[in-house]
Amino acid sequence: MNGYMGKILRVDLSTGKIWDEPLNEEYTRAFAGGSGLAARYVYDMVEGDTDPLGPENPLVFMTGPLVGTAMPSAGRCSVCALSPLTGIWGESNTGGFFGPELRFAGYDGIIVTGRAEKPVWLSIVEGQATLRDAANLWGLDSYATQEQARVALAEPKARVACIGVAGENLVKMAAVMNDHGRAAGRTGMGAVMGSKNLKAIAVRGKARVPLADPEGFKAVVREIIANLEEDVAAMSLQLAGTACYVDMALMYGDMPIRYYQQGEWEGASDLSGVLMVEQYQNRKVACYRCPVACGRETRAPNYGVEKVDGPEYETLAALGSLAMIGDLEAVIYAGHLCNVYGVDTISTGATIALACEMFERGILTVADVGDLGLPPSPRGGGGIRYGDVQTMHRLIEMLARREGFGDVLAEGSASLAERFGVPELAVTVNRLEAPMHDPRAFAGMAVTYALSPRGACHMQGDVYSVDTGQGPPVELGVLPGDRFEATEEKGRVAARQQAWRNLYNAINLCQFQNPGVGRLLAALNGATGWGLEAEDLMTLGKRIVTLKRLLNLRRGLTRADDRLPDLLLKPLDDGGTEGAVPDVETLLAGAYAEYGWDPETGKPLQETLEELGLVANLL
Repeated sequence: MNGYMGKILRVDLSTGKIWDEPLNEEYTRAFAGGSGLAARYVYDMVEGDTDPLGPENPLVFMTGPLVGTAMPSAGRCSVCALSPLTGIWGESNTGGFFGPELRFAGYDGIIVTGRAEKPVWLSIVEGQATLRDAANLWGLDSYATQEQARVALAEPKARVACIGVAGENLVKMAAVMNDHGRAAGRTGMGAVMGSKNLKAIAVRGKARVPLADPEGFKAVVREIIANLEEDVAAMSLQLAGTACYVDMALMYGDMPIRYYQQGEWEGASDLSGVLMVEQYQNRKVACYRCPVACGRETRAPNYGVEKVDGPEYETLAALGSLAMIGDLEAVIYAGHLCNVYGVDTISTGATIALACEMFERGILTVADVGDLGLPPSPRGGGGIRYGDVQTMHRLIEMLARREGFGDVLAEGSASLAERFGVPELAVTVNRLEAPMHDPRAFAGMAVTYALSPRGACHMQGDVYSVDTGQGPPVELGVLPGDRFEATEEKGRVAARQQAWRNLYNAINLCQFQNPGVGRLLAALNGATGWGLEAEDLMTLGKRIVTLKRLLNLRRGLTRADDRLPDLLLKPLDDGGTEGAVPDVETLLAGAYAEYGWDPETGKPLQETLEELGLVANLL
């Protein structure tokens, strides 16, 4: 199979058995790789009542056909399972070097089932897989774990994916960390890893990915790199990382403030990526073969930390403006704490900000919160308040360790709001915290959030990028337009972009690399030899989205769950959203029509399943 190593590593932690399994060619042709192929494997292995934290929930690390090749920015890896945070399909995506190195070690993916009696870690070196005792790693933070695994293997260039103490404690938003501070952050994949007593996976190898047309592949890669300067968004990312979006987001009203309830706040401008570059940046950091280099190494000298991975835009907003913290260095340090303990910055920041809002409204009291172990606040009164840097830092630690009130926060926003009788206050979709892009600023994001297979997620269809002209696949009908437009056609455009990004997450190409449909198609065909046409790419993306939909329907998802939270449907009096609120039902009508799903039930129509080849594939 050109474009693939041809093997999956299977690991049953309950028995300690490890074996190679040939890559399923039928599945691969239908779902490509990454989260698409992972979903196809998981579909065969879970039921409606499978416990996400039980041994029967498979944890899948999956690469794609472009990973580890010369294709720019194809260095990603999907980490997938049923989510303990949401109860439905869970997937996360990480950059760095782990995905390519897994292929160099001889495998396209790893499927882990069962639960080890005692903590273990897995090494894969030159095609040889071994389970090892993790007693000396358990309890270490994510950075120390990566370093100790490399020392144990005597492989200083090994790449390590691991959990920190949050994963060990089954924190519902625990991340899988790799390459220092890279994270498969969303949906709690670190908790799944922890539930299996699996502390780390280290990979190292020298194998190379076989290509169907090596010369043709090289030619299109050269063309993509030569034309990188045409991509204005990529150039901006080179200058200031994803934090470059802060100023633009504030202009559009896209950056959430005060738990999604305020349109403007002067302090948010202090989180600017330009200021971060000028005051705190050490250097740029790139993932495998990435010419964009959007990553940042920063510092927080007032906190005694000279090397911090990040922060990205999402982290700046989630740990900053969402909780009314405009102290850039404090937010950098908060992001560092999340990396150390191994938690998703979006869900962590959103849950803490929700606690701030609940405390301000009197729903939470000092008695509920308990002693946070902090010196008296200058503002007095204790509790959890907007703008309190010390409390933010302390709560991240408590959440990761499940200490005191941190044990409540560790269950996520939906659980926190339900516990205190205000479920409508949680800004979640299907129990996943909304990211730092407001659908009131870009109406098409309403479809992205409501129909995202993993709950609210901007990486499942970045309509804000489409409407600001940042490389949308216009040849496939993804056309930029009025950001406030809330028509059925806009719903169709949003659905097409969602399918396009699900394709990206299957071939595992970074979403900041937008070479255009023709070049991407040439690269994919050059790797695999499949001879795909442009329209096949959209079909592939829709097939993947629909498969994940079927998984979620099996897990109890209904049409009523395709919605936005109440706070995102209230107009704001100030800021760049101009008081707009998306017409969710009109947008969804267009999206259902585009996908071929029944608008009354939300279920894929029989003819849709047949057209996508899912009837035959799922038998």
